[in-house]
Amino acid sequence: MARICWWRSGGLKTARSSLSAGVLAGNGEDKQGKNGGMVVSDWPGRSSVPLYYQLKERIREQIEAGILKPGDKIPSERELSLAYGMSRMTVRQGLTELVNEGLLYREQGKGTFVALPKISQGLMKLTSFTEDMLRRGLQPGGRVLSLEVVEATPRLAGILVLPEDRRIYRLERLRLADGHPMALEITHLPYHVFPDLMGEELGHRSLYAILETKYGVKVQRAMQSLEPVVANHYEAEILGVAPGAPLLLMERTTYDVSDRPIEYVKSLYRGDRYKFVVELTR
Repeated sequence: MARICWWRSGGLKTARSSLSAGVLAGNGEDKQGKNGGMVVSDWPGRSSVPLYYQLKERIREQIEAGILKPGDKIPSERELSLAYGMSRMTVRQGLTELVNEGLLYREQGKGTFVALPKISQGLMKLTSFTEDMLRRGLQPGGRVLSLEVVEATPRLAGILVLPEDRRIYRLERLRLADGHPMALEITHLPYHVFPDLMGEELGHRSLYAILETKYGVKVQRAMQSLEPVVANHYEAEILGVAPGAPLLLMERTTYDVSDRPIEYVKSLYRGDRYKFVVELTR
């Protein structure tokens, strides 16, 4: 069996081991590499668990334990295949699942790396993106991709309960955390409620703060839905992911203190950087 020492520098050292059971099966002991990289592991264990899954879970354990850190390079498919005596297709399957789960990311021509940890967002409290990021010690940012006044579709007119004036703002923004793309957000606001919004700084400021300070409109509650989707070519380019990458689609209708609908927003969050958390009680 191959024995592997995986350093954070990306170097790979292999040695022969006669041990009959591997750490991945839970029957051995790990040893820390001198340089603080991934621990030495005997491979593979005697288990009915598929090899790609064992590899995937071993890497996950090292990431969660902080042994592999954000930005660390993972050995190539060829190196892992030779070291562990499994096919490159098997290695690729394990790595691809970790990429899809957001634990790893790939850079073309450079390799596979450990991703930044996902940001958790609760679903029980109505907050803005800016508030969420500041609470986590991250620097919120954004870029206005477009801002225009358009006529609402029948669906949007119904959601926002528009009067005869069916003009709305359509605001499209890229939301950033510490400079990294996090979400593509498309917001619809009734024009008659928020005139002169075109001149506001909407890239870096909280929209809810502007609505409250300039227009005296305070958000009170919202109805929100979540569903998994995949990125099309435009969304992928804006968010810095591959076409077909998993995204979280959030749709929300927001109401003010008089229970008037004042916002409909559609947000696409990167599935590799975001997760939503709900606390359940009984």
